[in-house]
Amino acid sequence: MKNNKNVLVYVEQRHGAIENVSIELLGIGKTLADKLNGDLYACIIGNDIENQSNEIGYFGAKKVYVVDNPILENYINESYTKSLTKVINVTKPEVVLVGATALGRDLAPRVSSRLHTGLTADCTSLDIDLETNNLLMTRPAFGGNLMATIVCPDHRPQMSTVRPGVMIKPTRDTSKTFEVIKVDASLTKADMNVEILETVKEAKKLIKIEDATVLISAGRGIGSKEKMEDIYKLADILTGEVSGSRAVVDMGWIDKDRQVGQTGKTVRPDLYLACGISGAIQHVSGMEDSNLVISINRNPQAAIFEVSDVGIVGDVNKIIPELIKELQK
Repeated sequence: MKNNKNVLVYVEQRHGAIENVSIELLGIGKTLADKLNGDLYACIIGNDIENQSNEIGYFGAKKVYVVDNPILENYINESYTKSLTKVINVTKPEVVLVGATALGRDLAPRVSSRLHTGLTADCTSLDIDLETNNLLMTRPAFGGNLMATIVCPDHRPQMSTVRPGVMIKPTRDTSKTFEVIKVDASLTKADMNVEILETVKEAKKLIKIEDATVLISAGRGIGSKEKMEDIYKLADILTGEVSGSRAVVDMGWIDKDRQVGQTGKTVRPDLYLACGISGAIQHVSGMEDSNLVISINRNPQAAIFEVSDVGIVGDVNKIIPELIKELQK
């Protein structure tokens, strides 16, 4: 199909709340659309989502396409795939962006298959080749040991899923004008090929370190899992969250959903306190945009100091307990 030079962002909503990654994508989507001399469009899918569709326009989308149907109350791959595919066929964008969430990673491949186009997953950087209008999609490759830039020169739209936390949120502006367009995806009961009998929420606390304003991050240098107790204590005092490097995840000291880095999550908190982290490039790429980075490491040559605003050379297991004492005072 002949495509317009526009960018379409799929805006994910869950239980009435718009996912942060979708707001981030509206920001980079506007940048890409400007380079293409096109417009930013958004698509939102669900049931009774009028309020959310109006909110999207305040973040820069010129047109907001809405598929609103009781069938879409819960995420079902077939009904959502059919809905997003319909919107793409109506709008014919040059680029389609989807958040690399659990839902997005399930939805985007199905949609790209139906459109007979490519999909680059888990991107951390996006740009436009101004000569060809190709989307330059950069993502970690070979276990995070290098970054690969991928293009889709022969098929449209160009599709990408983007990791949460890597793009900067645009400013909400209620003075922006936009158009809300309802789309009928012709959904029927036949599209409900899966029946949800029950939804059971996991008992443990849901961790979204990419949303935290303060992160206390542990590395191999803390020495043992028992030493994590002080890391959690410090995080509680600073009303922050605990994160860590791949090394501590591999050793079972923290859960995978707390990992920062190319093979974990990308974060940009107001404060990132790196405790016993050496500073491998795979880790640094996931936190280098933090507003304030303070690092503690006994090795004065540790690479983490190169991206730190404040560096403390010393034993993290002596410094953290003293810091906790001072803060408790």
